[in-house]
Amino acid sequence: MSFFRTRQIIPGLAVCVAVAVAAYLLARVQHALFGAGFLEALVFAIILGIMTRTVLSERNAWRPGISFSSKTLLEIAIVLLGASISFATIRSAGLTLIISVVAIVTISIYVSFAVARLLGLSPRLAMLIACGNSICGNSAIVAVAPVIEANSDEVASALAFTAVLGVASVLLLPLLYVYAGLGAAQYGALAGLTVYAVPQVLAAATPAGLVAVQTGTVIKLLRVLMLGPVIFTLGILQGRAARRAGRTTSRGHLVPWFIIGFMVVVVIRSLGLIPSDVVTILLTISSGLTVVAMAGLGLSVDIRTVASAGGRVILASSISLLLLIAVSYFVVIAALQP
Repeated sequence: MSFFRTRQIIPGLAVCVAVAVAAYLLARVQHALFGAGFLEALVFAIILGIMTRTVLSERNAWRPGISFSSKTLLEIAIVLLGASISFATIRSAGLTLIISVVAIVTISIYVSFAVARLLGLSPRLAMLIACGNSICGNSAIVAVAPVIEANSDEVASALAFTAVLGVASVLLLPLLYVYAGLGAAQYGALAGLTVYAVPQVLAAATPAGLVAVQTGTVIKLLRVLMLGPVIFTLGILQGRAARRAGRTTSRGHLVPWFIIGFMVVVVIRSLGLIPSDVVTILLTISSGLTVVAMAGLGLSVDIRTVASAGGRVILASSISLLLLIAVSYFVVIAALQP
């Protein structure tokens, strides 16, 4: 990167970092007040970014840094996220459970995409909602967005309303354990199959005890493992669509560099070549870069566009989540003993 290019990036990057720091502070205040983190720092970063853009309007001097933050830093964060995944999780789960998770995630993506398209959402926004609901919420949306070339408004819409549903599922899912006659392992599996983020799975499964927490965590990690194959497949499909549309497509566009990097890091982690303390550091860096990237995303969002799609996005996300819960419930009942 040239010195001139670096000087161009600094103003916008500084604003993104400032918004990210404020987002982390809000997340800590939330935890101090309520004893739990209902919204992640990355969601606060998007909200604060949008508010900043709305109040201060768009500044030309910020554009290079905002673009760098929301694209390049996000891609680096995705690569580092591979350190959270190990193939050892697959071996420990057993073939039946693996097949069940793969089938549910695959079906959920197709059905969620179809529901969103029927409600009039764009193909890219529909895919973001489908992957967010089916795999791991915000992390999946963030990882899939650059692969399918989703714009800032689409990503912000998917993240904002998925965050609301994520909180709702944590609060309401324990009612199924109380009233649906599920055993601890069954309920843990249901939480792992339906709740978005790993911390949210822990929060939802805790009322049913240790067995539920352990089962839910393993299944949730299996869902996260689906992120690699899904984004790899979407990269291939996006490249083919570009060629059909007559756009020139390089090999790197067919499989974006950060997807290859993500898979390489997964393999390295699976081979035991990354010490556990280094894994923690890499994931902390990945999380920080993601929050800065989401600040950049928020700073480039037109709030009117997000608001106009709000009703359809929340409806599509809600229907998709309810269908996922229903399918997962029957699979859990059939596959696990109470």
